[in-house]
Amino acid sequence: METTAEETLLGPLLLARGTIDRSSILRGDAAWLKSAWASPSSRVLVINDGRTLVRRAGDDVEAVLFTTAEAPDGERYLLGVEDDVAYFAVAATLPESVGGDANRRATVPLSVAETPEGQPFSAGLRQVGGLLGDRDAGLLVYAVALEAWHTTHEFCPRCGSRTEVQAGGHIRVCPEDQSQHFPRVDPAVIMLIRDDQDRCLLARGPQWPEGRMSILAGFVEPGESLEHAVIREVAEEVGVVAVEPRYLGSQPWPFPRSLMLGFFARATTTELICDSEEIAEARWFSREELVAAIASGELRLPPAVSIARRLIETWYGDHLVGDW
Repeated sequence: METTAEETLLGPLLLARGTIDRSSILRGDAAWLKSAWASPSSRVLVINDGRTLVRRAGDDVEAVLFTTAEAPDGERYLLGVEDDVAYFAVAATLPESVGGDANRRATVPLSVAETPEGQPFSAGLRQVGGLLGDRDAGLLVYAVALEAWHTTHEFCPRCGSRTEVQAGGHIRVCPEDQSQHFPRVDPAVIMLIRDDQDRCLLARGPQWPEGRMSILAGFVEPGESLEHAVIREVAEEVGVVAVEPRYLGSQPWPFPRSLMLGFFARATTTELICDSEEIAEARWFSREELVAAIASGELRLPPAVSIARRLIETWYGDHLVGDW
């Protein structure tokens, strides 16, 4: 199969945006952190269980940012600096005084047009990650990832002592043995497999309802290259021999700490032998079959915020309608 121009770039991935300088050199500067927190120009994104406050502003959605004086108490994470403004995240209960019952989950799918303009409500990346501007999307992805890591790494894995947050939220240090622990990122490959008829392979996990399908994915194992992980996962999950894995792009997926690395690969076999623990069903689709299945309601694709959707649309050659 020939490589088309559309395959060379995925375009802007909705969770891979961001404009701030992460300013890593400032994380260890206690005096600067204290000064930045005291500055009236600094802004704080409050994060709670992966959600923050957002509001509609015209046709756009923006994060609700607080001054440090307005922010609730909680663990602080330095997110970075832009235009001399320091941005922090605070892990705390969302302020109800701002938007009523702010800690309720946003309705899915979110209808922005039906949301009162300016009225704060709580939402997560899956609901609004694709609706936020570049700066706010980057801030929220960053904050969600840090909060998820801190929540599950409160204790030293070596001695069990409660660890302390340092370096602007980017290190936890054990006070007993002085060991340092850094936020983890788990690499996962996600791949669109095509056969020699240029059909796309989609599959459904056993935990998903019928009709919900996506492309294959899996975590990279210790001592394994990304390319080998692509080939191995395809063979294990659906029994297909895949070759020529080609990297196209990556996107953070902080649920809780994955980095999704997108690939195309070519199948040299097409018989599907599904691992029942991983795959409930799998099917090859031509472009015409894919569109017909979506139109009939038989098939629902991943949401636009996912790299899976972008890989499918890159293969298809255009945007597709409908999602989970």
